[in-house]
Amino acid sequence: MEYQYPFDIDWSTEEVIDVIAFFEAIEKAYEKGVSREDLMNRYKRFKEIVPGKAEEKRICNEFEESSGYSSYHVVKKMKEQQDAAKISMN
Repeated sequence: MEYQYPFDIDWSTEEVIDVIAFFEAIEKAYEKGVSREDLMNRYKRFKEIVPGKAEEKRICNEFEESSGYSSYHVVKKMKEQQDAAKISMN
């Protein structure tokens, strides 16, 4: 990993850790697959920290630009595949 995770300076340490955990789940979806339940929980927590659509889009775009991983596509797949145990972008 040669990139940095996006974050807001107003977030608490716990919030930064939780947002990073969400982006780590996005990475897993691309690299080896991630439990849908785990991804869902991390996304719900991410949305508690970043409730606005515009801010979510900005942060996810920053992550995609630096990592090449699309949070949007992973979350879309998670929502579409409600009966899947694992989400994989392979």
